[in-house]
Amino acid sequence: MNEKIDKINYLRPGERLDDLQRNGYKIIQNPEKFCFGMDAVLLSHFAEIKKGSHVLDLGTGTGILPILLSAKTEAGFFEALEIQEESCDMAKRSIAYNNLQEKIHITAGNIAEASSIYGKHSFDAIVTNPPYMIDKHGLKNPALPKAIARHEILCTLEDVVRESANILKPKKSLFMVHRPFRLAEIFKQMMKYRLEPKRMRFVHPYIDKEPNMVLIEAVLDGNPMIKIEPPIIVYKNPNEYTDQLLDIYGF
Repeated sequence: MNEKIDKINYLRPGERLDDLQRNGYKIIQNPEKFCFGMDAVLLSHFAEIKKGSHVLDLGTGTGILPILLSAKTEAGFFEALEIQEESCDMAKRSIAYNNLQEKIHITAGNIAEASSIYGKHSFDAIVTNPPYMIDKHGLKNPALPKAIARHEILCTLEDVVRESANILKPKKSLFMVHRPFRLAEIFKQMMKYRLEPKRMRFVHPYIDKEPNMVLIEAVLDGNPMIKIEPPIIVYKNPNEYTDQLLDIYGF
């Protein structure tokens, strides 16, 4: 199928089609609204998804995580929840573009109501790249779609953790990417809802800089013990990725 014809059929004004460098998959994005970042790619690398798993992505945005994970894993099926209708529409069109309709399903809805939407203890794994900033912390982007993606306007960290605990099957894993400055709060909420942190990996912009991202795996009703994995270093020089990061991206 000719890509020029595809763009006419699949893209709306202001949108673009980005190559994910995996299985020939591409994703529709609108740079004026919100585009996925490195955090989603790192989470897709960190998440250990078993063959045949039924996986849920909480706050999927334009569908980046289920699309990447469908290329990287042998998961059975992905459900993805997103509250913003415009993002849902882009995600659905990206799934159709990549012929993944039988592998990924998008639902419009609020993370805070996820267990009511899907039912309790119904998933083998959950992945989430939730809003990082509390509602009053930091400068909100004046564009509402970006503000909703970055700030806890429509759901909170507790909503994400509580609903994950409700939805996961016992002894199954939640995989999350977040900011280190909220780590104490993350652990507090996880322990409150019986999610035991089991694995953690920090992401540093440079080897001599403090981390600006953290990847966490937590297991529902897991035994107390956490493994700290070697850090991910993004840059070796300004605008020059480390070999480690290039390997994660698959270049």
